[in-house]
Amino acid sequence: MPMEMRTEGPVKTRREGAILEVTLDSGKANAISLKTSRVMGLVFRDFRDDDSLRVCIVRASGEKFFCPGWDLKAAAEGDAVDGDYGVGGFGGLQELPNLNKPVIMAVQGICCGGGLELALSGDIILCSTKATFALPEIRSGTVADAASIKLPKRIPYHVAMDLLLTGRWMDVAEAHRWGLVNEVLPKERLEDRVWEIARMLAGGPPLVFASIKEVVREAESMGFQEAMNWITKRKFRTVDTLYGSEDNMEGFRAFAEKRDPVWKGR
Repeated sequence: MPMEMRTEGPVKTRREGAILEVTLDSGKANAISLKTSRVMGLVFRDFRDDDSLRVCIVRASGEKFFCPGWDLKAAAEGDAVDGDYGVGGFGGLQELPNLNKPVIMAVQGICCGGGLELALSGDIILCSTKATFALPEIRSGTVADAASIKLPKRIPYHVAMDLLLTGRWMDVAEAHRWGLVNEVLPKERLEDRVWEIARMLAGGPPLVFASIKEVVREAESMGFQEAMNWITKRKFRTVDTLYGSEDNMEGFRAFAEKRDPVWKGR
């Protein structure tokens, strides 16, 4: 059943063909409350489960904030830090199981705390020249939980620890230098570039993308040879599906016939 689009509330969605665009629009700063997190989880779950959707773009309304993370106003009104964030955990993405489709983050403005953790849940991060990043949890006496797990695996350990231990700000040039973000663009070009990449991916082989995402995710906790055995013996569900698919044969035929492949996702 096709995913239903949302035009109201803190999370808005629209689609173009096989591409879903998700816009965080939860107030002036786009902070995430328990309620907003639960809605985000439902949105990303529905994206995962809709076979007609192949790529997701995540962006935020406005230019000043991508997301500062936890909604402190909601917390002051009773939201518990260990409350029900919904399917997918905080922000709906970082704990969502079996999300085997590409997710592109389009970051403008301030991206800090849980907002940076949300961005880290994407596969490709593009940002504007005005984007800034930080993990300020240390200053409020708490731990940046997901970032403590993910960030040292994405950028050099000592740089990640500097950010975690000091809470300092990282500008976009430094973020790009360390490979935290893929591309930096003027704000007027960011959306066009994000959609250019999304359309390219939407025309790619969805079963291969699914295999790549599952293998990369699961191999983090495996030794090299164990992960290789899981691939070659088709123990990964997505790899087994790929190797027995029409798309797998289509790729071979298209290469032999010197033509572009036509991917059907089966």
